[in-house]
Amino acid sequence: RIILVGRLTKDPELRKTNNDTAVASFTLAVDNRTKDQDGNRTTTFVTVVVWNQQAENVSKFLRKGALVGVDGRLVQRNFERRDGSKGSVLEVVADSVQFLEPKGERTNEQVNEIKDESRNLDIIEDTVDDDLPF
Repeated sequence: RIILVGRLTKDPELRKTNNDTAVASFTLAVDNRTKDQDGNRTTTFVTVVVWNQQAENVSKFLRKGALVGVDGRLVQRNFERRDGSKGSVLEVVADSVQFLEPKGERTNEQVNEIKDESRNLDIIEDTVDDDLPF
């Protein structure tokens, strides 16, 4: 199992399989505890894949910069390129994607202040249940 908390680097991409099954993918930016030589925190970028109804919800309600929690499993997928060479990729197949912010637009100032946990809780307390996508 793998559990990650991070922000979407761009809007999710929703596709349909030949069987009309929804599949969405997005990249999650996860802050690491380690710092680089200049003292700045490092970030890991993780590809996340989600299926079925949850894929449609992710595509409908999440946008670039949204804070989410992902619970899933790490999968190595092998593929063959058009030139015949082989490749592989590690990605997280999500069993659950939790929306960790209230629905709606955020300003750059709000995004910068999200690290202050007490402010984040104040936003949630002021949210009407009808505004939540879940």
